[in-house]
Amino acid sequence: MRLDLRNRIVAADVVRLSRTIDAPLGFVYDWCTDFREDDNKITRSKSRRRILEKTKQRVIYTSREKGAKSLGPASIVTLHPPDTWHVDSIGEHHNTAGDYRLTKLEGGRTKLDIVFRIKRKSPAAPNKSKFVRHINEIWNKYVATLEKDYRRQTE
Repeated sequence: MRLDLRNRIVAADVVRLSRTIDAPLGFVYDWCTDFREDDNKITRSKSRRRILEKTKQRVIYTSREKGAKSLGPASIVTLHPPDTWHVDSIGEHHNTAGDYRLTKLEGGRTKLDIVFRIKRKSPAAPNKSKFVRHINEIWNKYVATLEKDYRRQTE
């Protein structure tokens, strides 16, 4: 942890997450990197995403909680097909960097490994355990929807 005079760091955490997904790597990569403004419907989140740029190399978006007066974090996603991507999210209370890696498994399954590096800049930012609980809830919903979409496509 380092003190930065422009963005005072209160605490820094590393969070690791893994999921095994019942879908092939190519489908998983395409699904996970197809950022859309209505992705909040999957997680039933109150935040709304606004896509500012979407190319084959990167996606830039902002998020805003419904009813909030200020924007939430701005995120820059750098895509590295066919199996990795990186996100940098800069927010008022914390910054997050995330590295996503897919690994092909037997039986047409895929392993997703994510490493988040969180720098909290304010006591208002969620602590590590709250972040872990939240991110697990989100990815449980994403994986269930992804697998359902894959089954629907292969029927």
